Amino acid sequence: MTETFTGNFTQQEPIPEEAIEAALAVLRHGRLHRYNTAPGELGETALLEQEFAAQMGAKYSLAVASGGYALATALRAVGVRPGDTVLTNAFTLAPVPGSIASVGAVPIYVGVTEQLVIDLDDLAAKLDQAKVLMLSHMRGHLCDMDRLMAMCDAAGVTVIEDCAHTMGASWNGVPSGRTGAVGCYSCQTYKHVNSGEGGLLITDDEEIAARAVMLSGSYMLFERHLAAPGVEVFERIKYETPNISGRMDNLRAAILRPQLRILDQQVARWNERYQAIEAGLRGTPGLTVIERPEQEVYVGSSIQFLLLDWSAEKVGEVLKRCAARGVELKWFGAAEPHGFTSRYDSWRYAPSEPMPQSDRVLAGIVDMRVPLTFSLEDCALIARIIRSEVGAVWQGA
Repeated sequence: MTETFTGNFTQQEPIPEEAIEAALAVLRHGRLHRYNTAPGELGETALLEQEFAAQMGAKYSLAVASGGYALATALRAVGVRPGDTVLTNAFTLAPVPGSIASVGAVPIYVGVTEQLVIDLDDLAAKLDQAKVLMLSHMRGHLCDMDRLMAMCDAAGVTVIEDCAHTMGASWNGVPSGRTGAVGCYSCQTYKHVNSGEGGLLITDDEEIAARAVMLSGSYMLFERHLAAPGVEVFERIKYETPNISGRMDNLRAAILRPQLRILDQQVARWNERYQAIEAGLRGTPGLTVIERPEQEVYVGSSIQFLLLDWSAEKVGEVLKRCAARGVELKWFGAAEPHGFTSRYDSWRYAPSEPMPQSDRVLAGIVDMRVPLTFSLEDCALIARIIRSEVGAVWQGA
């Protein structure tokens, strides 16, 4: 009998009870705005920033409305201006080049390797074209961060890390987001902590931190931040930094604080599921598993594999056959953007040149969410279904 999967690829786990109680406390007192605090009260958002900075080993942290807002704020805070160029990955999600476009800058795309990370050789050839690299750790894959930073430091290129998929990951023991000048994280429902929408930013640079706080809409209330630089730093920049409001509120912060306290346990659970699927896919004819470097600690909240050099028709047939058995796969190789999948040539608000080597990789990338609502048995079943249908199409069935 043909096996089918009946689970839901978009169903998340419930919000923890501790977080629900914290949210109810905010709703009961009604002070949702981060600066609306009672005398002597430390607001949930300020506490979230303080705790996240400590958790990540950073000096400063800022909570904002979304991961995309964090990226655009980081760009402004490091000095990117309209007309500037910014290097970024050709393989990423639309909010990354979107954040560059939102500040009036122009993305220059850097290629992707078969390990789904930024092509460091292509980066080396393009480092003289911009002063900032917005590095996307797309779908949780970390490149050789030691080599990348050595290259960027030598070229005087500032690195902003997009860690939307790597909260809880690390390279050579250094947490993702702590290598570049700024680390930006998403708290959207499909990321590693869930407040529906939300973002976090960390940095050790006092002026970047102060500018980010002012940009986020602090007015002159920056002294109410617990993970920000001293007042004297704000005095240097407060008259020349615009207010572009995108603050996080106390309700979302209350939901996030308990979730961050159990992040390590959640990472371990995701990786159990990822590894169960990966093990089931190994050795499938025509399918390439992405090998993870030993220096990388990853968070397996999604999994990717390659159908390299397959025709578009055959990849489409795999997706169709898996969907008929309840397994939802997404494809980054489609000519038209669909859902959250798109390619660098889809973003026509910015110029791009064809990159044949990257185009070959993008044409073969198949992606799947791995919610924590899946059991290990679910993951083994999903792998069997993918293996069966890839094999059937590969053999021409």
